[in-house]
Amino acid sequence: MAAAQRSPAEELDVDGVPVRLSNPDKVYFPELGSSGGTKRHLVEYYRTVTTELGAPLLGALRDRPTHLQRFPDGIGGEEIYQKRAPAKRPDHVATCEITFPSGRTADALRVRSAADVVWAANLGTVTFHPWAVRCGDVDRPDELRIDLDPPDGTGFADARTVALEVVRPLFDELGLTGFPKTSGGRGLHIYLRIVPEWDFVGVRRAGIALLREIERRSDGRATTSWWKEERGDRLFLDYNQNARDKTIASAYSVRRTPIATVSTPLTWDELADAEPDDFTIATVPDLLARRGDPMAELDDHAHSLDVLLEMADRDAADGLGDLPYPPTHPKMPGEPKRVQPSRDTDRKMTS
Repeated sequence: MAAAQRSPAEELDVDGVPVRLSNPDKVYFPELGSSGGTKRHLVEYYRTVTTELGAPLLGALRDRPTHLQRFPDGIGGEEIYQKRAPAKRPDHVATCEITFPSGRTADALRVRSAADVVWAANLGTVTFHPWAVRCGDVDRPDELRIDLDPPDGTGFADARTVALEVVRPLFDELGLTGFPKTSGGRGLHIYLRIVPEWDFVGVRRAGIALLREIERRSDGRATTSWWKEERGDRLFLDYNQNARDKTIASAYSVRRTPIATVSTPLTWDELADAEPDDFTIATVPDLLARRGDPMAELDDHAHSLDVLLEMADRDAADGLGDLPYPPTHPKMPGEPKRVQPSRDTDRKMTS
């Protein structure tokens, strides 16, 4: 079969910066085809949410080290998860140094402008994955991220129910302001802006305490159990999203789905009737034009972690210590064994 003919490259004006758009007619989302799923549609979406409508994507990415989830041949082709910024890049693209759990370092993309985002989109970036830190201090997060992850066989409705019936009342009780968004798939993310005074270990500890309280109040619907064999059909509260080098798709990032869904911030009232497939590269710009960005006020609500760390201290006094880290991390002080429960011979001998 003959290779598809490449469409001519174009030059886009992105806030006064020329950015090349190569092969704009290549289909990235086959289900949408040439009428809504081409590289041009993807790039134009990213140009829109970084230069118009209040530029909400820049609010989510600005000055953060960012990984790129790239699909240069469309979502059906090879996936490249790129943590290091490409060595060949235009002068307007900056980087900042990050340190991985292994101690190795890398220069990650530092998003500063709309042109940076559009340039990355032209490389086939479908999803942007920012760290929870700013490049001015890459060791102290300014976001605590809650990831409500439904298991196979369940769906978005399970995450939505726990968010509305458990997380929102708990936040109100604790005096915290949370900002929910769809993941773009079955899950749900809730962001909490925090004062950047704690390192990743402290923020993760605070997050574990918060998620354990959500678990207690969920009537068996949610769990912090790291091992899948222990979760059953319960919603997983992924506490390790607050560990170093763990990232979540940014607000207004496109996801690898057949209809190009978008991870979309919602008000708590909107969440009650939301369905993730309603939010795509075709629909989100109109939504933003109608009601603006619910996360626009995120920076106005920077919280101390004191109340959550006090909860962590109470849990520790009750015998609840740390939980397993991701496998990419070295063994951490106080961490329990990273052994699947069914393979833990010590556990079997004492049971």
